[in-house]
Amino acid sequence: MKTLFLMRHAKSSWDDTALPDQDRPLNKRGERDAPRMGERLAKRHIKADLILSSPARRALMTAKVIAKSIDYKPKRIVVEAQLYPGAVDDLLKLIHSLGKKQDRVMIVGHNPALMELAHRFSNEITRMPTCAVAEFTFATKSWSLVDNSSLATVALEAPKKSKKFSWSNRLE
Repeated sequence: MKTLFLMRHAKSSWDDTALPDQDRPLNKRGERDAPRMGERLAKRHIKADLILSSPARRALMTAKVIAKSIDYKPKRIVVEAQLYPGAVDDLLKLIHSLGKKQDRVMIVGHNPALMELAHRFSNEITRMPTCAVAEFTFATKSWSLVDNSSLATVALEAPKKSKKFSWSNRLE
């Protein structure tokens, strides 16, 4: 089994319009939501063998908060340039290239790519608000075989609500 967590970064600040997009930090809501989401994931005993983050400041800030919450050393976060701004096909190539040793991988990045990939895996996911985490479990031993045909379970955690989808609701 392989478990993939797609996490959209927490809410970012637009206060300093002179900042390049990649340098925007979290705003107050993002600084509040990221630790709360981390606590929720920790209560569910979520663990990651690998956390990949976009190099954008807001994504990396989110990844570090989540990492601490789930007992993953923030210095082990791998910053992956192709996650900013991200394209759905690039995300899928990245996932398919993951090594066999990692069974649980978290990717912290941006919409629309995360939303498009989540929807590609499960048509039940139609929205990914900031700080949301889509969790996919695949019945496969290899990341190269991860697609909607190997999907076993789907869940979505968002700051305001969570939803678990049944296996029968997956795309065929």
